[in-house]
Amino acid sequence: MSYQHNMFTEMEGIRAVGPARWRAFDGGIGVFWNAMGENGAHAYYLSPDPRIVIFFDRVSGYIRMANEPDAIGSRDRPMTRAVYVPAGVPLWTRFTAARRFSHLDLHIHPDRLLRYMTPSLGRSAAMAVLRRPVEIEDLGTIETLANLVVDDLSEGGRHTVYVESLVGAIAAALLDLPECRETQKPGGRLTQAQLNKLFCRFDGVTDKRLPVSEMASIVGLSESWFTTVFRQTTGKTPLQWQLARRIEAAQRLLHDSNLSLAEIAAQLGFSDQAHLTKAFRQVSGNTPAAWRRARRPE
Repeated sequence: MSYQHNMFTEMEGIRAVGPARWRAFDGGIGVFWNAMGENGAHAYYLSPDPRIVIFFDRVSGYIRMANEPDAIGSRDRPMTRAVYVPAGVPLWTRFTAARRFSHLDLHIHPDRLLRYMTPSLGRSAAMAVLRRPVEIEDLGTIETLANLVVDDLSEGGRHTVYVESLVGAIAAALLDLPECRETQKPGGRLTQAQLNKLFCRFDGVTDKRLPVSEMASIVGLSESWFTTVFRQTTGKTPLQWQLARRIEAAQRLLHDSNLSLAEIAAQLGFSDQAHLTKAFRQVSGNTPAAWRRARRPE
């Protein structure tokens, strides 16, 4: 299937750092960019075809995204490391701080994605999957697959069947397939799709706190059963997992910003600086001040 890339884009304050690397394949095209976004930079994207974007840098603290023009600054959400944008869905982004980043864009004709999924799902279910957007922060094997695609874009020595297979695997790992929403059985674990939904919702909460009841509702389980399978899946209770993620967010702010410990504590929902310090030491074995000094020497 010949493929013509056709996406409408408007950008301001974002520039490429070096030439793009790209390669066409049956029903799609892969493009790898190194780029720089200034503080306040913004962009608008609209494609008639589905699009997968995979960032090789953590950008959730620098880029906000929304699907409505007036939502930036009010009802926006953090940009995650992998995004599936269905055909015809607009996307607005804005940088809240300067950030250099690299990402892989995969533009794929919907018929090509249907060819990947229809034999296993049936055409009706496959078409429903293509209409559901996906946003995840923890890439897992997707990052390994994406790096293999980028290597092929750089070298270009392998048959196109190779990169097409990688793209199909990325789509299968990222998209919200119906098998991933089956009811949990005793002794079961949360699926990757369920975890992705939890991660996306958690990353969109400013103070990084979610009631366990809401977490259970997101994946369609009772609170008691959710707590059991969550621990079997992650090795942590929901509250332990949330605390670890809040400390990771605190570490990013300590490293990337000049916010005081009191400001970071307030932003992440800790009662005060002492509460942050106690929790930080519990998780990382060090105080926030000592952690910052070790990584940002004067």
